[in-house]
Amino acid sequence: MLSTGAVYHVTARTNKKELLLESPLAKTLFLETLARAKAKHCFEIDNFVIMGNHFHLLIRPTGNSSLAEILKWTLGVYSMAHHRIYKQWGHLWGSRYFSRPIGSFGEYLEVYRYIDNNPVAAGLVDLASQWPWGGLGHDLARRSDIVTAPLWWRGVVSSRSVFPLGLPGLGSVPQ
Repeated sequence: MLSTGAVYHVTARTNKKELLLESPLAKTLFLETLARAKAKHCFEIDNFVIMGNHFHLLIRPTGNSSLAEILKWTLGVYSMAHHRIYKQWGHLWGSRYFSRPIGSFGEYLEVYRYIDNNPVAAGLVDLASQWPWGGLGHDLARRSDIVTAPLWWRGVVSSRSVFPLGLPGLGSVPQ
């Protein structure tokens, strides 16, 4: 069930779980497509990660934009660009994307941390902060083109603390 103003955990996997998103070029192209989608549709991304054969988004459609419109455009435009660059054809995505609304703040934190730690769980890096293709890596690189959440907020919900002694004016934050 889609709800206005809701935050969704969205994921999509490549066809046959092929590593079509493995290369830095493919990941960069996906990020550029997300940035273009943000210019075309109204939505915010609180966190994301791009893996070799799938991605995760923590996304909030705003205004009159719908999750379906955003993802149809994003996945379609990415597929066309990917096929043009890699001289491929056919289905890039294995099936329709998966989405579910986030029902509570606790669930939000769980999904947020799951997204940050996806590359660690896959054995690609030792620390989530080492993965450049996610919200945490973008924070550390001081990028703000994909993730909308302010840095102090990401410090509260991520698996690492941007402010180890607490948030300015709010005291310490339990870890």
